Amino acid sequence: MMIRRSLLSALLLSLCTPLWAAQKVDLDYLVRFLPESDQAEVSLTLGKGERVRSLSFNLGDKGIYSDFSADGEWSQESPERGVWQPGKGVAKLTYRVRISQPRGNGRFDARMTEDWALLRGDNLVPSAQLRQQNKTELVARLQFELPKGWRGVETGWPLIGKNKFRIDNPHRKFDRPTGWIIAGKIGTRRDKLGETDVTIAAPVGEGMRRMDILTLLTFVWKEAQAVFPRDPAKLLIVGAGDPMWRGGLSATNSYYMHADRPLVSENGTSSLVHELVHVFSRIQSRERSDWVTEGLAEYYAIELVRRAGGLSEERYQKVREQLLDWSKPVKSLRGNSASGPVTARAVLLLQELDREIRQKTKGSTAPRSLDDVTRGLMRLDKVSTKDFIEISENVMGGASKVLDSKLLK
Repeated sequence: MMIRRSLLSALLLSLCTPLWAAQKVDLDYLVRFLPESDQAEVSLTLGKGERVRSLSFNLGDKGIYSDFSADGEWSQESPERGVWQPGKGVAKLTYRVRISQPRGNGRFDARMTEDWALLRGDNLVPSAQLRQQNKTELVARLQFELPKGWRGVETGWPLIGKNKFRIDNPHRKFDRPTGWIIAGKIGTRRDKLGETDVTIAAPVGEGMRRMDILTLLTFVWKEAQAVFPRDPAKLLIVGAGDPMWRGGLSATNSYYMHADRPLVSENGTSSLVHELVHVFSRIQSRERSDWVTEGLAEYYAIELVRRAGGLSEERYQKVREQLLDWSKPVKSLRGNSASGPVTARAVLLLQELDREIRQKTKGSTAPRSLDDVTRGLMRLDKVSTKDFIEISENVMGGASKVLDSKLLK
């Protein structure tokens, strides 16, 4: 009787286990910074190499990757493409990558000194096409071994141990450590805003105004959440002074700001909030429609500060006058990359569209605004000008006079 009960229990347990459940395979990244050679040594270790048929890496045309060593087979079809076919069991791929990335005019997009490194994880592990057995799920973790004297490391991913992070992007089969990474002799400020753990980090002595940044973020956070219904688990903001690039750049769960960038510029816009909008919205453009991505980021860089009480109506009107003056030469918003004047003109069009939507839906059971358009755009992978017009007119319930403009042709 006991044997029959045991067999019955085992059968019921097997029936409760989904037949489609994926087999989890560990993917462990280990990064060792080598300041003396301006490189990092990176290894990828698969717990069950036989579950992965191949990883075909896009190595780019800058020649920053070298010294490949692999369990299984490694081949390079060209200098820009390398393919790893892992061996059975525990399989490892190791290589080196150059860290510092010159931008021109003596500036850097990424840099390593003897005391710190500031870089994009996208370059540590290049993008790859993954071929694997069915019902396989990679579980990725990222571990750092730091040089002597380096105090810590920060990424935009959740910390799960000393210098160790969990990498999990539900939109990708091949999880890699995208986003900004900073390591070395760094100073940090932390807080929890909403449901997000926020960290501001920069090398010691680089002049980064960590508390100023955290204060402004706290000021606008609720307004940003009201527009963008998204709560990232973690947000990392990194920065440094010259010779790093004197701008801002968003990435996965993180963004970079040059230490000398003002939190709010003399023209009333905020680079800090601009990049925050990029991280929150994740709106990307297609078909010569970069004006949508950059225009919305700049529109909310002004609008969120205004809604939080940081801009009076008089100051807001002066900001509009400056945008009008700056964007006078602009004849079209269309293009693959929106310049400053184009972005300024896009902001003016978006302000006009917001007023039109509010006026057309005023008094209805559900008054609308540009915020509703933005939330609609967030559902798309990439946005075209046509998409923008269709969603806007759907929100307002009719054709838009503002969008019937030569600027969008």
